[in-house]
Amino acid sequence: MEQRAEEITEETPVEFSTVSTLLSPLGYGLLSFWMLIVTLLSVLCNTLVIAVMLRNHQLFFPTNVLILGLSVSDLLMTICGSSVSTVTNYFGQLFMGRKLCVFQGFTVNYFGLISLCTLTLMAYERYHIICKPMGAFKITLRRNAKGLLLVWIYCLFWATAPLLGWGSYGPEGVQTSCSLAWEERTWISYSFLIPYWFFCFFLPTWQIIYCYYHILISIKRLNQSVENQGGRSRQKEDRHAMCMVAAMIGSFFFCWLPYAIVSMLVILVPDISISPLLASMPAHLAKTSPAYNPIIFFLAKKKFRDMALEIISCGCYRPTLQISSSSTEADIVETGSKHLSPSSIQPEPAMTN
Repeated sequence: MEQRAEEITEETPVEFSTVSTLLSPLGYGLLSFWMLIVTLLSVLCNTLVIAVMLRNHQLFFPTNVLILGLSVSDLLMTICGSSVSTVTNYFGQLFMGRKLCVFQGFTVNYFGLISLCTLTLMAYERYHIICKPMGAFKITLRRNAKGLLLVWIYCLFWATAPLLGWGSYGPEGVQTSCSLAWEERTWISYSFLIPYWFFCFFLPTWQIIYCYYHILISIKRLNQSVENQGGRSRQKEDRHAMCMVAAMIGSFFFCWLPYAIVSMLVILVPDISISPLLASMPAHLAKTSPAYNPIIFFLAKKKFRDMALEIISCGCYRPTLQISSSSTEADIVETGSKHLSPSSIQPEPAMTN
């Protein structure tokens, strides 16, 4: 740990190429191969999402704008973070020095925060659509664009603070990637890391859990009310939309929760001893998170998947457009174009096209 402290201080600069390797060449090679697969998959899938969105303006629903913003942040995190880890693991060290270390730490921190806060914004939006259908809160394209702008500014504050001296970035794990210097034992570091963990992980996580807990309860009550009025329950369509977003959020926490737990343990238990290899696994797992969201989105939405296949095949694949009542209902839940309430759902005969 003393060696790491010397490496990240400017008073005693140390060439990163002189740091002894902590893994065998095979170990670094496996990490490099893993990050290469993640990088290629994430770049391909997130680029497809962005291309489909920009090519088909009819998809610019309020919620889809948030998904577009999520794809942009995931793509940038992959280019600036995962791709750098691929190269550094191949060489077995941070061969490009401190500047690359700080750059990678900043970009992974910044774009990872944006992804979490965007998912939080999506949860908050759906909470108002489903739980408060008669409220004054109206989901619009302009409102969601402003929300994304605020998210990027909010995350920029927390990612830039270590560059200005409140906290710092430094090597982690097996010394081939960088992040916040969680192991730094100074009051300035503690004064940043504890509020950071609360406002940038615990608070968004609590908001997501709160919103989706009440959403599930509201959907259950809504379907029961519709069935009592003689209408057709939309439980299948609602479950489809909820499963897509729940899978996106679940995959994000699967990737970032181990990293958050290890980081908090380092803060709360200063004497804890974690091997470099064990400490690096949550960090590398977190860098795989950008690859999962577009895959889940493609699997959940056939219309979006067909548009992506049309782009990949250069127009050779022509999807057949079929509009059914079930797909319409699912789109209503996902886009927020219609408030959900018992009075908004008609009995079964009225739902035929």
